[in-house]
Amino acid sequence: MNSPRQPARAPRQATAGASHRVRIIGGRWKRTPIPVPDGEGLRPTPDRVRETLFNWLGQELDGLDCLDLFAGSGALSFEAASRGAARVVCLDRSRGAITSIRTLAAKLGATMLVPICGDALAHAERAARDGERFDLVFLDPPFRDQWIERCLPLAVRLLRPGGRIYVEAEHDINELAIGNGLTVSRHDRAGQVHYHLLSFPAADGSGSDPLSGSQPT
Repeated sequence: MNSPRQPARAPRQATAGASHRVRIIGGRWKRTPIPVPDGEGLRPTPDRVRETLFNWLGQELDGLDCLDLFAGSGALSFEAASRGAARVVCLDRSRGAITSIRTLAAKLGATMLVPICGDALAHAERAARDGERFDLVFLDPPFRDQWIERCLPLAVRLLRPGGRIYVEAEHDINELAIGNGLTVSRHDRAGQVHYHLLSFPAADGSGSDPLSGSQPT
């Protein structure tokens, strides 16, 4: 199956004089700047949203295998690595973005990061066929063009029992998530961006939320 090429990301509205950097907000490399390459139209997950996400996840990701299908600046990948993830595979079709991620990973000695330049859908399809599985998948594709609708079923196939998917979208995807056998553990909104934490049933078939004491919003 031939996968369509990923369109360029729609850039956020920039503030005059704004820095093209974000920072790792927690873990081993807290406060480390992450460069955002010029001209890539990247849309890094804002600090406040990342802080909320990792509060939802419980801060520590010790020993987890993670996949970042549309890595962009690598903000989510570096955040996961900083918080103890065992392996973080990060995909992006932009060579500039992947080069930037590799450079910072080498500087930090972040050997758990595996940056790959390529098509997200093609890689996900191949990984699913090969039986590769992850505990946590980040899914923050370009808005519009129904990327979530195309990617979410593949992301589900890549999850281990009890795994989770983080999704950013321009609208809520609660019905789509439930239709793909997922539980909406958390859902919030920052401006025009909806962000979600979705949970896959555990090995015992239970649909319980793996986040202790959490309730969907």
